[in-house]
Amino acid sequence: MEDKEQISKTNISSAFMQASPLADLNKKGMVVTIVGVGLISGSFALALKDKGFAKKIIGVSRTEASLQKAKALGIIDEALPLEEAVKQSDFIYVAIPVDATVVVMQQIMDLITDQQMVADAGSTKFVLCDALKDHPMRNRFIATHPMWGTEYSGPEAAVRGAFEGRVCVICEKEKTDADVVISVENIYRSFGMNIVYMDAHSHDIHAAYISHISHITSFALANTVLEKEKEDEAIFALAGGGFESTVRLAKSNSAMWAPIFMQNRENVLDVLNEHITQLRKFKASLEKENLEYLTELMENANKIKRIFQ
Repeated sequence: MEDKEQISKTNISSAFMQASPLADLNKKGMVVTIVGVGLISGSFALALKDKGFAKKIIGVSRTEASLQKAKALGIIDEALPLEEAVKQSDFIYVAIPVDATVVVMQQIMDLITDQQMVADAGSTKFVLCDALKDHPMRNRFIATHPMWGTEYSGPEAAVRGAFEGRVCVICEKEKTDADVVISVENIYRSFGMNIVYMDAHSHDIHAAYISHISHITSFALANTVLEKEKEDEAIFALAGGGFESTVRLAKSNSAMWAPIFMQNRENVLDVLNEHITQLRKFKASLEKENLEYLTELMENANKIKRIFQ
């Protein structure tokens, strides 16, 4: 029964895509604008080219040097101002710091027609979705979050095969036209991504727990060590692989992450409070020389193996 149902869904999707104008674009190659030419958008652009989805990629950025670098690396084919780029594009993909996304997205939504589609790749969703909820072109926008990244930034950080085996969250898909949803799902799935659906509020809560707290913890640990170890040479001499992997995220771009923390601050504060509670438990077990409790805390933490094999 499940197999028949799955086949039926596949046939419906295939039939729909064959009838959709976006299906022809997917076959022939779209003109795509990436707003922001950094890690995520650059990797996305390379994947679009590799999979044959894009016949031309236009880059939009506030930084001329980034556009020149992206063009030299083959990430974009042309650099244009936002308005001109949008008018030429079938698909507009926005991956910029979240504090700038709402304003830029509203500009884009005011420019598009019902023959274009728009997606974002931001790490927070509620503020953006709420800002666009009453826009007359809301149905041509799809809120996405490809759950991948590194501590590096800029067009030179873009890599091929970045999204393989990763998860992409799509929020509020019921508010987006079916042809846009299917087209964007098709793109992400062709990259090897698994798709998960959430409302925007739930997304931000989960992102705080599995992504945002990891970055704050890494920043805090790096600051702790830098404060204690005034001589950088001592850190370099003694630091092993475990320490390096733990503080790796502290090398992340503050211009991107500070706005994420601020925009999702209520959820991040909830997670931080719980994290501080856990740290206090470890502190108490050491202060009281309670080996049994310390061991219990660590063994409970070992249960994370069930999630990450």
